Amino acid sequence: MFDKDQFMKSEARITLIILTIILGAFLLTLAGCSFKRISRTKEIVYQPGEKSISEQHLNIFAPKKHDKPHDVIVFVHGGNWNSGKKSQYSIIGNHWAKTGVVYVIIDYPLSPSANYDAMAESTARSVKWVKENIAQYGGNPDRIFISGHSAGGHLAALIAIDDQYFKNIGIENPFAGTILIDAAGLDMYGYLMEEKFAAGNTYLNTFTNNPETWKKATPLYHLHPSMPPMIIYRGGKSYPSIIASNEKFIKALKNYAPGTPYHIQKSKKHIPMITQFFNPWNGRYDEILDWMNTVGKKAVLPGDQRAG
Repeated sequence: MFDKDQFMKSEARITLIILTIILGAFLLTLAGCSFKRISRTKEIVYQPGEKSISEQHLNIFAPKKHDKPHDVIVFVHGGNWNSGKKSQYSIIGNHWAKTGVVYVIIDYPLSPSANYDAMAESTARSVKWVKENIAQYGGNPDRIFISGHSAGGHLAALIAIDDQYFKNIGIENPFAGTILIDAAGLDMYGYLMEEKFAAGNTYLNTFTNNPETWKKATPLYHLHPSMPPMIIYRGGKSYPSIIASNEKFIKALKNYAPGTPYHIQKSKKHIPMITQFFNPWNGRYDEILDWMNTVGKKAVLPGDQRAG
């Protein structure tokens, strides 16, 4: 499954890689269009600190014109469940806001201070805050999409599919759709069963050493017919474990949502699957927007599996 040494080293380098790209992306942003068309509101508290979980925040990037309610995307960053932060993705927030989307980037508690369940609960609480407050930023509370890359893709998929997280905080699942970008952990149970990590491993800190918990943490085991529609992106040169789990996930989805768009970007590795969005002219923006416009408006045609 995971090439664990390579995976963990690459994930540890994600901050450096992103910072290296930010300057170029910033120049692209200036060349593309002005910041004046968007508003940015940062460090909003969506979850007060309690017990071992520190105060959690989110940033909002929104079009300045509120002539009509805008679709909303909540983005969950990656980082191996133990690293990463929302500030690394502000450039992407700016780009999405310029397309007419209200883009919300969240932080969430990380391992070893939190396990996957606490991370998922915090992510759900961020969405509840968005549902209750996003209208004042021009967002449509009835058109909320969840998106995530890598470990963030796991958390996004889990709370989108397993409705317990929203039931536990007293709301119905609010998602119009789910956007997964080279998501890790879609079959976390299978991965951990195969790897047999020793005690103290970072994944066991996050997912415990209990196979029944691993199954609860695995989006693959929570699929059901009424879950929100998805669009899924996967790198053709991503980690073998991510390729395998995405393929297994897509195969299982055929029993519930056979029309799920599945885009394989043949030349992309894991980290470039998200850093491609630093380019404001990346074709994925229009592709995702086109898909979002079909959700709740017309059916997605079955068999839509394309390479890009």
